[in-house]
Amino acid sequence: MLLKDLIKNVPGIVECVGDMNVEITSLCLDSRAVESGSLFFCTPGLKLDAHEFAPAAVRNGAAALIENRRLDLDVPQVVVKNVRAATSVIASEFYGNPSKRMKLIGLTGTKGKTTTSYLVKSIFEHAGFKTGYIGTVGSMIGDRFIPTTLTTPDPVEIQQLLRRMADEGVQYVVMEVSAHAIDMDRLYGMKFDVAAFSNLSQDHLDYFGTMENYLAAKMRFFEGDMVEKIAYNADDAAVRESFEKLGRESLPYGIAHNACVYANDTDPTDRGFRFTLSYHKHFKLDIDLKLGGLFNVYNALMAASIAVLAGIAPEAIQEGIEAVENVPGRVERLETDTPYAVILDYAHSPDALENILSALNEHKKGRLIALFGCGGDRDHAKRPIMGEIAGRLADFCVLTSDNPRSEDPFDILASVEEGIKKTDCEYVVIENRRKAIRYAMEHADPGDIICLAGKGHETYQEIKGVKYKFDEKVVVKELLSEMKEEQEAVR
Repeated sequence: MLLKDLIKNVPGIVECVGDMNVEITSLCLDSRAVESGSLFFCTPGLKLDAHEFAPAAVRNGAAALIENRRLDLDVPQVVVKNVRAATSVIASEFYGNPSKRMKLIGLTGTKGKTTTSYLVKSIFEHAGFKTGYIGTVGSMIGDRFIPTTLTTPDPVEIQQLLRRMADEGVQYVVMEVSAHAIDMDRLYGMKFDVAAFSNLSQDHLDYFGTMENYLAAKMRFFEGDMVEKIAYNADDAAVRESFEKLGRESLPYGIAHNACVYANDTDPTDRGFRFTLSYHKHFKLDIDLKLGGLFNVYNALMAASIAVLAGIAPEAIQEGIEAVENVPGRVERLETDTPYAVILDYAHSPDALENILSALNEHKKGRLIALFGCGGDRDHAKRPIMGEIAGRLADFCVLTSDNPRSEDPFDILASVEEGIKKTDCEYVVIENRRKAIRYAMEHADPGDIICLAGKGHETYQEIKGVKYKFDEKVVVKELLSEMKEEQEAVR
């Protein structure tokens, strides 16, 4: 495709240097992956500026550059005000604007995006639509799984996925929309048929600095013309007030506040919740939700609200919600064949940890053992908060490493300890996560619940810039086998 055709809709072009008729055969964000004919995007970042790697990209065969300042290099260059926005527009053009061939559903909020995405996907599939998914645990076309690395991938990867989905006849795409993606213009130029905002709680302050900035980034998604129809959680004060100020027609859902889509008669069961889901003056559904925790009632309400706005029939809403029995790494009970239960959950923020531990407390017959840590190079302030939450809600805690990244893991654990020491909860510190999980399993009594929090669906542990294989489902299975062999050897 010619460069001049790729840039025809790019906003904020400052100048074009060189031959715009050059043929572009691929798009590239990494200079090491550039090949002959690539268009290289000089994206400025927090730690690295890709302008510095432009000479290497040219040596590797880059046919042209997209940049926010002119470089002394002998290749065609397009100088733009916003490289990220330009990347999104160009990637869409390069892959044939695939999002225009489907309808997009966007979900944002601190918690609940993944579970709600699974519920929405199930609802739309029960309504007869071929549905794709892009989010934290990867991407899916129907039941087929496609690995991805970010909650909302970079623009080139997004458009590749959307093109693949469009070519395979996908009609709706359910997409998790992170605050980072909004702030970094990864979705610039895309149009969403329906979008919803679940909740707001402390997370990602290492990037956004304040909760006000974090909320503002998420609200940018709804402030322009990217989204046609909106649903939001009326029980979350920050979210509700933001939409009241926004002044756009929206569909509120909730339990406590006045809402158009709401739940009542909530009754916890061994597996989840039974409740009545109502769309005011339209329908009432008796829902048997297979997912535990009141927060999953909210996720079901969010999914139902999206479906209502998309015109999905009530029968498909009920069938779709009730069909979802588990979501990878979200309150996921592992098959251990032990007198104690092992629950896997992605909870890595204060609110999420409080939600999962509160939910498990409703079902425990013995003790609740919380095993968790905090990620390195991320929001330091939440560490003691999470320690105090776990100490207040669990009967015993095992503090261990999550993804320490470049930080000293013991420094992270010391911060978590500051919080747990404010409670009377007994705890141990075992930095090695595998050893920590074994300790928890060895010390669990019949009826206990072990909650492995923080990793969820992740299959790695990042230490000093290296990602090591660490899938907790596999680790638990291996540990059970090891412990069984050791017991048999003693006999």
